[in-house]
Amino acid sequence: MTLKVADAWFEKRTFDDGVTLLWEPHVHPMLRCNIWHVPGRDRDLLIDTGLGVASLREAARNLFLKPVCAVATHSHLDHMGGLHEFECRLCHAAEAEYFSQPNSDNRLVINDDHWLATYMSDLGCDRLVIDALPGPGFDPAKWALLPAPPTGLLVDQDIIDLGDRHFEVLHLPGHSPGSIALYEQSTRTLFSGDVVYDADLLDSIPHANIGDYAASLERLRGLQVDVVHAGHEASFGRERLLAIIDTYLERWNKDIGG
Repeated sequence: MTLKVADAWFEKRTFDDGVTLLWEPHVHPMLRCNIWHVPGRDRDLLIDTGLGVASLREAARNLFLKPVCAVATHSHLDHMGGLHEFECRLCHAAEAEYFSQPNSDNRLVINDDHWLATYMSDLGCDRLVIDALPGPGFDPAKWALLPAPPTGLLVDQDIIDLGDRHFEVLHLPGHSPGSIALYEQSTRTLFSGDVVYDADLLDSIPHANIGDYAASLERLRGLQVDVVHAGHEASFGRERLLAIIDTYLERWNKDIGG
């Protein structure tokens, strides 16, 4: 397959509260991570960094006018690819080793023996993750994640302080052992990573744990949330959050009940 060179690798949209969503339109939707930039008085918050196929730092240089605290919600390739570009790199300790030594299976061309190949095949998708090239001469078969050793480790209830905005770290395992979300109490806003999003939740992938997932969603159900900015798909409100959680927990309770 011959791929065209993309005019631009990233697209972005800024919301009324100054939060900016960035995404990679030429990446397969399953791996098209939402990248969130939150401006602060003293420093900015960057939540997830996409595949790292093209430079996020260069593409969004007009946003990065202050020191940036880059937080990875978990270590899957679509969320950590650009993390190495930032001086401050934070993640949960449970997945720290994967950032320092990315899995060799993380590729843009998915091998037949990779779990993702089976999943994409079930969706009727090609094994190539991108439908364009970020630049001339780019070879998808040779691309690999770059190591991004964390400069700090997060634990549950840590606070990320931007000066005028404060985000609580919620350790919510299930999708992966070190999955986290960031919660701003003052605005009742949740940046949920892949813990919850408006689509089928992946709980049967390597390193996932269904029991942990159910417990994490139970915890989220009791949180006062008005807006969810997720790791994939569109943002949504509390009513939809509860519907997603209740659907999952109903299935979970039915499964464990026999």
